Amino acid sequence: MWPASQYSHSNAHQQNAGKANEHQNQQNLKTLGMTSAISMAGPKPIDIEKTTELKDSLVPYGVFESEAEMHHRMEVLGSLHRLVRQWIREESLRKNMPPSVADTVGGNIYTFGSYRLGVHHRGADIDALCVAPRHIDRTDYFSSFYDLLKTQPQVKDLRAVEDAFVPVIKMNFDGIEIDLLFARLALKEIPDSFDLRDDMLLKNLDQKCVRSVNGCRVTDEILRLVPNINNFRLTLRAIKLWAKRHGIYSNTLGYLGGVSWAMLVARTCQLYPNALPATLVHKFFLVFSQWKWPQPVLLKQPDSVNLGFPVWDPRVNISDRFHLMPIITPAYPQQNSTFNVCASTRTVIMEEFRLGLAITDEIMLGKCNWERLFEAPNFFSRYKHFIVLLASSASTDDQLQWCGLIESKIRHLITTLERNSYITIAHVNPECYNSVPLNTNNGQPLALPPGAPMPADPSPEIKKSENGEILANYCSMWFIGLVFEKTNLNVDLTNDIVSFTKAVNYQAENTNMLREGMTIEARHVRRKQLHQYLSGSLLLRTRTTSGARRRAHDPAPPPAPNKKPKRLSESSTDEVSVLSYNDDSNSSNVYEVVAQAGRAGEPPAPHADHNGASSSSTIACT
Repeated sequence: MWPASQYSHSNAHQQNAGKANEHQNQQNLKTLGMTSAISMAGPKPIDIEKTTELKDSLVPYGVFESEAEMHHRMEVLGSLHRLVRQWIREESLRKNMPPSVADTVGGNIYTFGSYRLGVHHRGADIDALCVAPRHIDRTDYFSSFYDLLKTQPQVKDLRAVEDAFVPVIKMNFDGIEIDLLFARLALKEIPDSFDLRDDMLLKNLDQKCVRSVNGCRVTDEILRLVPNINNFRLTLRAIKLWAKRHGIYSNTLGYLGGVSWAMLVARTCQLYPNALPATLVHKFFLVFSQWKWPQPVLLKQPDSVNLGFPVWDPRVNISDRFHLMPIITPAYPQQNSTFNVCASTRTVIMEEFRLGLAITDEIMLGKCNWERLFEAPNFFSRYKHFIVLLASSASTDDQLQWCGLIESKIRHLITTLERNSYITIAHVNPECYNSVPLNTNNGQPLALPPGAPMPADPSPEIKKSENGEILANYCSMWFIGLVFEKTNLNVDLTNDIVSFTKAVNYQAENTNMLREGMTIEARHVRRKQLHQYLSGSLLLRTRTTSGARRRAHDPAPPPAPNKKPKRLSESSTDEVSVLSYNDDSNSSNVYEVVAQAGRAGEPPAPHADHNGASSSSTIACT
């Protein structure tokens, strides 16, 4: 036993060392990220209370997974990992590798995205990456591994998207949706404890492999750059739920995707490193409602690595200077995760940031609870004029592919509409409304509740007209709210719709996706006509939440001017029929803008209006 004096001296030394370490940690927190922290203040009792309330308010929305569900995910990933190892070994033997070597080449499954960040909700899919050694290539992955998956009884809904920007195999593995990417590294073997963060791993890789690996590298770097992972996770769960409820969570449609929201939350955590989640949610809205876009959001100084891959750098790349809301990934090669954001979607996002700040101000003052933040706003009451896009096809499989293609192109239509000098905003609702089967609703689309699955086909056989043409049976709809700059003007939407439908058909033909019965329509619809497309329960649901914005003392997005369509001047092409919009507040006549896309070289197919009348003309009066 040490003498008392020695123990006392040692204890004092440990205390001094602890204080020195704590001081060093505080210094590191101050410089975490591109700038010093805004505040180093720790939590107060009210912050602890508000954080508990926040966590409790998230539970009814299913953002937390049960222990059993968590274990099931781990079992699924374990099974998939074993399949990858089995496939790589068999493929190695097929390529004349000695069995003793084939047993050691390895191969791994890595997760990224919301699951890796620890913020996935109940029923969420898993983003994963299959990493293979250099003698296994992408063609093997999409042939022999795909064939192996087809033999697995747990695997359902298997589909390969080999020509995608980031090639992927999608599947349902024992009830869990999985998007599995592939990367072939320039290494002889992939050991179990392999770390993908080393930049030199990217050397000699092709672009598709780099993009595939980047998901894991970015996710791990985000976790490394936040001061407190648990606080980050709860904050991100809240922000993701808020973004989804407010219709601004969709990278495809020009809003922000999961990785962008994660980086914004991570930056907030860097600026307030000792704050609890309730405070972080409030500060999130404070920071980004005032952010001076296009000033980029960066989590760290960009790496000075030069392996020849393009990186986001407006000093070098002129096109990067035109990005509207740059949020830059922290791993090399740095990319702008919000490339798809356009002027309209940025306006919508910024308005929601301001609304979020107003609501969280009241929450922190005890004037309302967290449920207010997660109330869905009333999209359909904001605007008087809409473009409704209708995608139709003959079968459920065709409809899934057709909708995926059209959704990937909608942001281009929004950009085109913005170029029209008379349109001040084109606000796309990211919700895709699946219709009941058309043959059960007199041939007309009527939306199911949001999130409802594609309905089962009541008559699996392909239906044909008297002329032998395949008829559409399924319809999905997207709604775009429009604000016009002035009243008493003509706005010609012909070219806007023509360019969009041509792009969709061109892509479908080039990828051999186009099938008989696939059509796309674009209609100009006034608010009072929405009941023809949306059920009364859907419209009623949106009305019940319309007071949230007013109660938050928040100005709504610029409303459409008080105007009524008078007439639509006719214009048509071989593929598309569309009308220009004439606004005259002294008239109450209502017309539809209709765009019908057919196969190249064919005239648009006749369609029925909502009164059941068949029409092949440009104008459909209601």
